[in-house]
Amino acid sequence: MFHYDIAHWSTFILASFLLNIAPGPDMAFILSHTVSGGRKSGFAAMFGIWTGAFGHVLLAALGLSAIVSASATAFSVVKWIGVAYLFWLGVQALRSKGGALNIRDNESPKSATAIFRQGVLIDLLNPKVATFFLAFLPQFVVEGAGPVWAQLLLHGTLIIVVAAVIEPPLIIAGDRVTGRLRESERMQLWLDRMLGCVFFAFGIKLAMYEK
Repeated sequence: MFHYDIAHWSTFILASFLLNIAPGPDMAFILSHTVSGGRKSGFAAMFGIWTGAFGHVLLAALGLSAIVSASATAFSVVKWIGVAYLFWLGVQALRSKGGALNIRDNESPKSATAIFRQGVLIDLLNPKVATFFLAFLPQFVVEGAGPVWAQLLLHGTLIIVVAAVIEPPLIIAGDRVTGRLRESERMQLWLDRMLGCVFFAFGIKLAMYEK
């Protein structure tokens, strides 16, 4: 099982690397929380995105994502739930008094859970992600290398593994660069406003997306 040549792995790893370093909603979400709330917020967002992405990998391997992608009704339902959720997060961030969505050393771990949950739901409620995995992963299925579902699961998981190499250093660097900004209450308030704008931008972009 899983017999691939060097050319296969070279192509896949390169493609995964380029996908993970390319600017996109997931990276913007992670870095926005890093800038707004520091390293802890960034890692909570990152793990949330990874969990949501792995959920899509499982759905793709089981064939359920294909149903959502093929059904206009199911696609629209998931899309508009995602849009509504993103707008709701945007409103919450804009109404924040400063640091309401962030993790601070003297706060309870609940804030980390909230940010983690945001990442999971934002990824799971985005049919674009489901469509991406359905379009990308099958390209690396090799006849005779193993069951198709297992190959899809393997390659989808490895995309997240590549992300685990790229994203943590970016969070650490982002935290160090913006650490002093978060010491100002006024700046913290504006950082939350920026985070709210990011959520609204995600929502508008998703609302405009068509299959």
